[in-house]
Amino acid sequence: MASADRQLHQLDRQLIWDGFKQLAPISIFVVAFGAAFGLAATQAGLSDPMIMAMSTLVFAGASQFAALDLWGPQVPLFTLLITVFAINARHLLMGATLYPWLSQLPPAKRYGVMLIASDANWAMSMQAFTRGQPGLGLLFGGGLALWSFWIFGTWLGASFGNLVSDPKSFGLDMVMGCFLLAMVVGGEKNLRMLVIWSVAAGCSLLAYWYLPENSHVVVGALAGGLVGTFWVRQA
Repeated sequence: MASADRQLHQLDRQLIWDGFKQLAPISIFVVAFGAAFGLAATQAGLSDPMIMAMSTLVFAGASQFAALDLWGPQVPLFTLLITVFAINARHLLMGATLYPWLSQLPPAKRYGVMLIASDANWAMSMQAFTRGQPGLGLLFGGGLALWSFWIFGTWLGASFGNLVSDPKSFGLDMVMGCFLLAMVVGGEKNLRMLVIWSVAAGCSLLAYWYLPENSHVVVGALAGGLVGTFWVRQA
């Protein structure tokens, strides 16, 4: 078991490069959303250095767009913090699911990897772990691909204006959702996983219809996570 654990949490240059290459195709679509953010941030009055700093340091598209909605002469800091936390609360559960492998790394490397964790590279890394393969290379290398393409897209939008002012008009908003759905369909298949995803989806939809904006992300993630926690996998 110890040997298997060491192999699963392996992280080296080759695995990171392989992860980068695997996520590069989906990362191309991230450029369009980065460009849309760069344009929107420019229109909101942010300076180019501030725009690039936000995409480089925050790297969370939904949160960055939400921040723009609250931006103004008087930025409501507390509201901004709560909004960003709510949108990104799912990262708490991502970290929890990855803990068995991340815990084997030194703290600096562990948190360095999680700095660029997002939905796509988390899903692919978890799928690799489910197959009994090392997944941290996908998490970190794939994250580097998504992060770098996001920054590039932001620069394009901030520098050249209306390149992709409305990605939804091209159907690009569906790309990441379809990708994540493919990860779910291609992942582990049993009654436990079916119930977890069904509960998460159902609670998320109810929250989307009846609770404040963006709360469905937190509700769905917590509901699915709780089911997974109490319905322990059988050995």
